[in-house]
Amino acid sequence: MLATCLLWFGSIVAQSWLCGGAYAGEIKVGNIMPYSGPASAYASAGKTEAAYFRMINDQGGINGRAITFISYDDAYSPAKAVEQTRKLVENDEVLLMFNALGTPSNSAVQKYLNSRGIPQLFVASGATKFGNPKQFPWTMGWQPSYQSEGRVYAQFLEKNHPGAKIGILFQNDDFGRDLLKGFKDGLRSNVDLIVGEEAYDVSEPTVDSQVVRLKASGADVLLNITTAKFAAQSLKKAADLGWRPVQIVDYISSSVRGVIRPAGIDLAQGIFTASYSKDPTDPQWREDDGTKRFKAFLKAYYPEANEADSLVVYGYNVAQTLVQVLLQCGDDLSRANVMRQAANLKEFSPDMVMPGVALKTAADDYFPVEQFRMMRFEGERWKMLDELIEAKTQVE
Repeated sequence: MLATCLLWFGSIVAQSWLCGGAYAGEIKVGNIMPYSGPASAYASAGKTEAAYFRMINDQGGINGRAITFISYDDAYSPAKAVEQTRKLVENDEVLLMFNALGTPSNSAVQKYLNSRGIPQLFVASGATKFGNPKQFPWTMGWQPSYQSEGRVYAQFLEKNHPGAKIGILFQNDDFGRDLLKGFKDGLRSNVDLIVGEEAYDVSEPTVDSQVVRLKASGADVLLNITTAKFAAQSLKKAADLGWRPVQIVDYISSSVRGVIRPAGIDLAQGIFTASYSKDPTDPQWREDDGTKRFKAFLKAYYPEANEADSLVVYGYNVAQTLVQVLLQCGDDLSRANVMRQAANLKEFSPDMVMPGVALKTAADDYFPVEQFRMMRFEGERWKMLDELIEAKTQVE
């Protein structure tokens, strides 16, 4: 009798609980976002993800299981991120952490999650430290690493402006130094083409003096490794000085609304950047099937969203990638299998990545997106160039 009862009880447990965060009827996914505080503008990514998972649930979920998306506010505070992550893991018992935003917040919880074998999946940061499977096998980024982006700019200049003297304005933090390292690595033996480097701290009111010194260096190229406010200042100051170098702005400062318009549309003509995602407001994507699906999703599940917000596009793409991973898991929703499938993406292209960009991962490659297309600003929008550039990140 006792054996029969134990078998019955074991059967019930097996049916209702597959592993931490994965039950017969649901898959618990944890997330932290800065819904308040200095980085609250980034919260539109989390809101898009929540809406996307609602759509997936309405379509029947993942192999019959609904995604329960539990997202808490960390106000972009590492201490708060630790508190909220522990709550998600220990109280809510999520299967995995997904797309938590920011280098400081993710750094604060990386060791904790890895020590407990909790997937820290598709981290919303380009820091190289989130793609090191030997040291942190439970952590994987999603977007291109800053080093990868830097290598792309080096390849572009080597091919299109060989021998040009290069001036660099960079933010003096992990982001700026990471992208700068990738750029220098990409130049290889041509690193002596750099004739000026100027750093700034985010607490500084302007970068005017740095731009003045870079002009005086004799640089033919100005590489902006900057965030939005300082990218706009750089474009303005270069114009004020009558300086017309070949200009490159990094991807995070390529927003037409947040950088180009504040600086002045006329000042941005001919500048370059690299991108991997489509702009849904660009007429060239009007008949694109992926863009049509994206717009239909927004209309039905997130009508208040600003489709011109690149973070909305980002949230859609990364949520679509998580769904792909969970589908690949089948009925094995163990945390170990989640990581195996995340490291087994084969030429997967979410709706809103550019043509030719495909996500690829492996057990020794935790960087899903490593392809870009260069773009040149013409008129009032970015024009995609034909060349697709791939740049691998070197993990040391």
